[in-house]
Amino acid sequence: MSTEVKVPVLGESVTEGTIGEWLKQPGEAVAIDEPIVSLETDKVAVEVPSPIAGVLSEHRAAVGDTVAVGAVIAVVEDGVAAAGPAPVEAREAPAPAAEAAPAADAATLSPAVRRAVLEHGVDPSTIKGSGKDGRLTKEDVLAAAKAKEAAPAPAATAPASPAAPAASTGGRNVERVKMTRMRQTIAKRLKSAQDNAALLTTFNDVDMTAVIEAREKYKDLFAKKHDIKLGFMGFFAKASCLALKDVPAVNAYIEGDEIVYHDYVDISVAVSAPNGLVVPVVRDAQAKSFARIEKDIADFGARAREGTLTMEDMSGGTFTISNGGVFGSLMSTPIINPPQSAVLGLHRIEDRPVVRNGEIVIRPMMYIALSYDHRLIDGREAVTALKIIKEAIEDPTRMLIDL
Repeated sequence: MSTEVKVPVLGESVTEGTIGEWLKQPGEAVAIDEPIVSLETDKVAVEVPSPIAGVLSEHRAAVGDTVAVGAVIAVVEDGVAAAGPAPVEAREAPAPAAEAAPAADAATLSPAVRRAVLEHGVDPSTIKGSGKDGRLTKEDVLAAAKAKEAAPAPAATAPASPAAPAASTGGRNVERVKMTRMRQTIAKRLKSAQDNAALLTTFNDVDMTAVIEAREKYKDLFAKKHDIKLGFMGFFAKASCLALKDVPAVNAYIEGDEIVYHDYVDISVAVSAPNGLVVPVVRDAQAKSFARIEKDIADFGARAREGTLTMEDMSGGTFTISNGGVFGSLMSTPIINPPQSAVLGLHRIEDRPVVRNGEIVIRPMMYIALSYDHRLIDGREAVTALKIIKEAIEDPTRMLIDL
């Protein structure tokens, strides 16, 4: 009996996706709920599982095709042999270990990891995963590939004849690669933000001494109690909550001819993923502890690398924090994430001379930037919000007593 595989509901307001990669080919056995295809949506890659155990008989869409929710994209033939025990002869026949292990692990690999494994020709069963529950990440595969390339080649039994040098054509090559659906969406949204919003950025600098000292003093106790490192993002998230409470326009957005204000803070945290920048949301940040915020962000980062974030993880958001400092950025003008009206940009920390009490001293300083939609947020409000964040970071006690 044949069973059709259809495009599932992909999330609120998402009506179609693009075939990113076929994980199973016609003629291959599939288990029930085993992923057979990866769909790229505007925000995430979604794996579509087989509804039954059997054999994949045909693809009804090709890689790169746009498919609507509910469309039939594959057919699986019912086959008990795929799910049932293997014949005695097959069970007794020895299989090469190097070939058996990757096949057993294939269903647990994310699309990004699977592509990296195929591209670099490494055996996933020999790599120790650093992701959640020991799952492989793309970075694990790239590190293994790099180590493989660096390993010395086995000694030859006989001297090899010198290879003739490859003739240089002197040509200059170009490569054309179709943009992924996610990258196309990022491009459209960012251009839309420039076209529709009146963007402006205000800057300040922050003395990170107090936060660095607090982290150094409590990092071991914090990690022991909460099983998570105490990072900088928790401090900036809580400082932002103070600023958004005092300047509610920064936590609002324009909808038609109305301004939508929020009495909660859902912070979108910009995270780098294999296919581009994604912004999962820390919900109700104003009510969460430092530990809970740090755990949420760490989980988002791990799942972004594995390609397992969901549409729900990235829906909503009232304010965004983007940390370009992890890539070495000294200063930038971050762009807002529509329909939000403001984004906080963090940058690298570096020792700089500053004046304190009439003396020049060296302090760990960071430039911070707040880009905002001037249609909704006045300059005074933007500067005030950024100043509140600066003061809370320089004196973290303010976050405890709500100043």
